Amino acid sequence: MATTAFPSRDDFAALLDESLGGGAAADGGFEGRVVKGTVTAIENDKAVIDVGLKSEGRVALREFAAPGQDHGLKVGDEVEVYVDRIENADGEAMLSRDRARREAAWDKLESEFGEGKRVEGVIFGRVKGGFTVDLDGAVAFLPGSQVDIRPVRDVTPLMDIPQPFQILKMDRRRGNIVVSRRAVLEETRAEQRSGLILSLAEGQIIEGMVKNITDYGAFVDLGGIDGLLHVTDISYKRINHPSEAINIGETVKVQIIRINQDTQRISLGMKQLESDPWEGASVKYPIGAKLSGAVTNITEYGAFVELEAGIEGLVHVSEMSWTKKNVHPGKIVSTSQEVDVIVLEVDAEKRRISLGLKQAQSNPWDAFADKHPVGSIVEGEVKNATEFGLFIGLDGDVDGMVHMSDIAWGISGEDALNLHLKGEQVKAIVLDVDVEKERISLGMKQLEKGAPAVGGTDTGTLRKNEVVTVTVLEVRDGGLEVQVGDDGATGFIKRNDLGRDRDEQRPDRFQVGQKLDAMVTGFDRSRKPTFSVKAHQLAEEKQAVAQYGSSDSGASLGDILGAALKQRED
Repeated sequence: MATTAFPSRDDFAALLDESLGGGAAADGGFEGRVVKGTVTAIENDKAVIDVGLKSEGRVALREFAAPGQDHGLKVGDEVEVYVDRIENADGEAMLSRDRARREAAWDKLESEFGEGKRVEGVIFGRVKGGFTVDLDGAVAFLPGSQVDIRPVRDVTPLMDIPQPFQILKMDRRRGNIVVSRRAVLEETRAEQRSGLILSLAEGQIIEGMVKNITDYGAFVDLGGIDGLLHVTDISYKRINHPSEAINIGETVKVQIIRINQDTQRISLGMKQLESDPWEGASVKYPIGAKLSGAVTNITEYGAFVELEAGIEGLVHVSEMSWTKKNVHPGKIVSTSQEVDVIVLEVDAEKRRISLGLKQAQSNPWDAFADKHPVGSIVEGEVKNATEFGLFIGLDGDVDGMVHMSDIAWGISGEDALNLHLKGEQVKAIVLDVDVEKERISLGMKQLEKGAPAVGGTDTGTLRKNEVVTVTVLEVRDGGLEVQVGDDGATGFIKRNDLGRDRDEQRPDRFQVGQKLDAMVTGFDRSRKPTFSVKAHQLAEEKQAVAQYGSSDSGASLGDILGAALKQRED
């Protein structure tokens, strides 16, 4: 009996592929492959395509057109399609032009990504965080941060337009592609910048458009590259903000000051195109010249005054007022105020001019010295009391000082300070005026009865060590206030100068009107005399010893003094 050979499953599959696809069986079948086919008909919105299978397939016309373009398909055209299945439930082949284009695109993109080449695509949709880009069939994601170099609010003008992109990363298995338009723009700009920088030179004058303004300056577009115009290089005149001189969109003429080839940064200037106002400043503004200007800026250390456009001088706080010391300049002048100043110093090299405000005004210290010479009497209010004296407010808004030793006779300076209160009206005599040091020395005790004349070189006929008869005017705890004669000079005898012995040094043993002999021991700085009974006694004792006895005679001091007194009585 003959044996019948039955075909295997693989043989059956091969026979089926051969009967359906002809030569395609040798390539492993049609499904999952990109094959070529012919358009046999166009029905409504679909194209009928024959790929050599048992039946034809239908593909939507929109799959043959790029976004925003016409498909341009005709009967007889040869196209590439992707075979999803040989046939569906209706017996038709399931074909896809999109899948075919996508597969071809992926092959091409992988090659270009490996070589780092740019690819062309079209932005056609929006998604969360960015946009979708058609890369000739493959859909890529364009993050919003990668659209442009600067943030773009409206992307509509960029959509449906073929333009280059750079692939940042791609994963075929997951079907993910991320592209960047910004990378292409930056690379292009860098190339343009390099080329433009090579064509520029320091000192060159060029026109540009103001693109942006900041607090510190403005960015000027020089035709593909930006340069910084710093606020200090806009004008020689003081400018607080660039917007005071230029506006966005304005075309300006600038000079290239500096080019940094490493960082490709360009520094620009506008004031360099103008004449420098500081040239010849020493001649235009000689020392001592009186000028007028407007206050442009006030600081803690002074005020700036504009003498002309581009030239400012500083009035230091110490040169602002003759009488107002340690005050903020803003309390003396105000911004935009017109003031008269005197040139004190000019340094054209450092572009500095020192000005004086008070020098343009009359000096109240000179005026006071002319009106109130030494020895004249003035009246004023006690402005302040310090540990060393009283400050008195005088005419011309100047102050004079009464040292504590010149407040009153016969008491300590500390006690004298307590005699007067702030705000009290007092009289004083001018002892000295130093205009250069701005000091006025006053005295109050010199106005007391019998006080010596201020400014004199002598006190009547009194001489030091002279013995005179004085009259007690006042008895105090610290001593006696006395006067020589009826209208002579007054002075003071301290407690310990009232006698040799302690019992004799009690002021209460004297009475007002009592007369006694005392020796002139000196004069204070206001030429008022000081007296001493004790010094007079010691001088008499010394004289008696010298005349009536010696240390070798053996006579007692009582015998000597007795003899001297007896002779004096005779």
